[in-house]
Amino acid sequence: MPKMKKIIFLLALPLALAGCSSAITNLTPSRLARNSDGTYHVEAAWRTTEQTIRPESRKPWVVVGFEKYEMSPELVVKDRWETFVPVPADQKLIHYRFQFDFSRNAISAAVEDSKMSPEFTLEIADKASGGK
Repeated sequence: MPKMKKIIFLLALPLALAGCSSAITNLTPSRLARNSDGTYHVEAAWRTTEQTIRPESRKPWVVVGFEKYEMSPELVVKDRWETFVPVPADQKLIHYRFQFDFSRNAISAAVEDSKMSPEFTLEIADKASGGK
């Protein structure tokens, strides 16, 4: 009988672990044309099946170097956030990450937590001149 319990436990473990997943998806193109105001639209989606996360506590950011830019939820699509990130005129690349801060339910009280995406690169391409 103890052997049977081990087998059932080992079979159920992957199912239990598969139920808790979380993914941050970068929805920003890797290359954008330089514009006159020097700000660029950055967008991400965060999908999670983790039941302990308090959805109303999610606070997403774009992290560029030591600067953080708060993101706002998109009005039309659920679980998507956007913001504009400034890029100096003399800079052609920025490296950025998405950070999602949130509260998680715990036994005694809510616990603060955070998820960070891998690093992404945005290339700012100068507009091609019209003449030959």
